[in-house]
Formats: sequence, structure tokens, C-alpha cells
Amino acid sequence: MIVTARAAHINDAPAIAEIYNEGIADRIATFETEWRSAEQVYRWFDDHHPIVVVEDDDGAVVAFASTSTYRDRACYAGIAEFSVYVARRHRGAGVGRVAMMALIDAATTAGFWKLVSRIFPENTASLALMARVGFHQVGTYQRHGKLDGQWRDCVIVERLLGDAVP
Repeated sequence: MIVTARAAHINDAPAIAEIYNEGIADRIATFETEWRSAEQVYRWFDDHHPIVVVEDDDGAVVAFASTSTYRDRACYAGIAEFSVYVARRHRGAGVGRVAMMALIDAATTAGFWKLVSRIFPENTASLALMARVGFHQVGTYQRHGKLDGQWRDCVIVERLLGDAVP
């Protein structure tokens, strides 16, 4: 299978919602428990925070990676939170790496100097992916939130971009 990454368009919102909802259902990647509609995903498109999708050779969206506001304070304007999700049937095939490399490029071009995220420690596939694309683990939030009534920890990962890289 050949895959290609590109900037997401508003028309990709239904596919993004479908992939994100698989992640919600699997309970391995997010504290979210309520499925997202395409209309809710439309609101992610703000002309400032990059979103990328990965298409297979048939043009179907099989993964996405997105950025969002880290904190509202001006001093954090160059930091973005990110997420990456791969459709179940394409997990383990390197599609997440393609999405992340495209997101890193897009975030750098958009002027961000750091990407950060939180990953459940048992999500070993995501932790391995982050290591492969240059992210570092910088700590763990213990009992960061509850999912289905159970406390969950989160590993904090970050990657410096552009001229912030030492």
C-alpha cells in the first residue's frame, strides 16, 4: 500500500471523525468517551493549527494528526498539543509515522517551536512511534484522569522544532 500525507481539508472531517471515534472506542488513546461528529471536527479547522491526513493509494483517509492550543497565554503561542490516530485496519503499517512526519513539517512551517502530548503508558505502539520520530519522554502525570472509572497515568512527550532545536 502506498500512502501520501497532505494538509487536511474541511471535507475530510467525516473521515477524521470516524478514525477518532475508533480511538475513543478502543480506550487506549484518549480520555474522551463521547463520539465526535463531523460537525464537531469542523471546529478544529482554525487556519492556525495544522491538521494533516494520510491517504491510501485509493484516496481514502486512513490516518490524521492534528494540533491544538497548548495554553492561552501569549508566551506559549509557539507550543501546540498534538494527536495522531490511525484507522484500525491500517495500524502497524507505518501510517502513523507518515502522519507525524507531515505534522512536524507543517507545525514547523506554521512557526511552532514545540509539540507536546500525553500518552497512556500502556499505549506502547504510540510511545514507540514518538521515539522513532524524535520525541522525548519528559515525565509522567500520575492519575491524570479517570477513564471508565479507572485512574490513568499519562506519559508526557515533546519535540522541539525549528530554531528551538539545540
